[in-house]
Amino acid sequence: MSEAERIYRIAVLRGDGVGVEVTGEAEKVLTAVGQRFGHTFSMMYGLVGGAAMDAAGEPLPAATLSLCRDADAVLFGAVGDPRYDDPTANVRPEQAILGLRKGLGLFANLRPLQVYPALVDASPLRPERIAGVDLIVVRELTGGIYFGEPRVEGEGRAVDTMVYTRAEVERIAHIAFKSARKRRGKVTSVDKANVLASSRLWRKTVEAVAQAYPDVTLEHRLVDSTSMSLVQRPGDFDVILTGNMFGDILSDEASVLAGSMGLLPSASLGEGAFGLYEPIHGSAPDIAGQGVANPLAAILSAAMLLRHSLGMDAEAHAVESAVAAVLEAGCRTPDIAVAGQPAITTAQMGARVIEALLDGTS
Repeated sequence: MSEAERIYRIAVLRGDGVGVEVTGEAEKVLTAVGQRFGHTFSMMYGLVGGAAMDAAGEPLPAATLSLCRDADAVLFGAVGDPRYDDPTANVRPEQAILGLRKGLGLFANLRPLQVYPALVDASPLRPERIAGVDLIVVRELTGGIYFGEPRVEGEGRAVDTMVYTRAEVERIAHIAFKSARKRRGKVTSVDKANVLASSRLWRKTVEAVAQAYPDVTLEHRLVDSTSMSLVQRPGDFDVILTGNMFGDILSDEASVLAGSMGLLPSASLGEGAFGLYEPIHGSAPDIAGQGVANPLAAILSAAMLLRHSLGMDAEAHAVESAVAAVLEAGCRTPDIAVAGQPAITTAQMGARVIEALLDGTS
């Protein structure tokens, strides 16, 4: 079968809240990519999160995991439902994403951040501080404190364990160094080696991996100083390599630089080409169903899907260029509109991106 005849199977897990809305726009963009470039995408739908709990009593049904394993890639929305918002409950919608990472062998999370010139005014930082910022956070996904052994000891003591192995650090470090080779050649490894034993193993292992990449500059930073530098001198960073919890926090902090979480995509990858792609924002139940959510993070996640899982660099670039074009043209959803600037809906933003994509100039 030729590439033109191949049908690319995409598992679509819309999830909860605004995940349904923004993923729907990303699906439309993929269909438009197929129209422009002659590809066929087959969307296969599965339940996840609160929607799956409603239908099947669990956040990640076996059928959904099987659907994902049979796909070329996964397009994911968001999980989280106020009806199940009890942190002490044994079953919660958020368990779905951890189960997907483990069940699909996804250990590396890539979160790129680019400050668009047209959105400098949407950032809370001064324009001269964020101009030209272009970085990526490479976060380890399946180790660390999120996958430790929590226990509660009576009424007044609780314990969480933070564990990393050399093999876990090596594989994520290789991804960071390979990413740096395609960018500006700099890796900042972030840890807390002055306090944590797991971080000292992290630092030692990263230094060993760096020997295989003499063309890449490596620096180590502590997580607290990194969090300050992200605000003070964000242009210093190229590739940020870090563990699960630190990466979760730092990438959310970094999202503020761009002006909105609604702009930031992500990819969760394993050993091969397969990956799961999602906006970094949550289900945002406070605005769900109102048609005001920003779909650009989901659309840019679809671009990452095209590039990383399907090897379609030109198609991914076309989507990214279309997003940049609509922002330059002044299109804004409420989260990135400044005072006095008109805002458009979720669907209208998706339509503008498709229009820019299909006119062939992007």
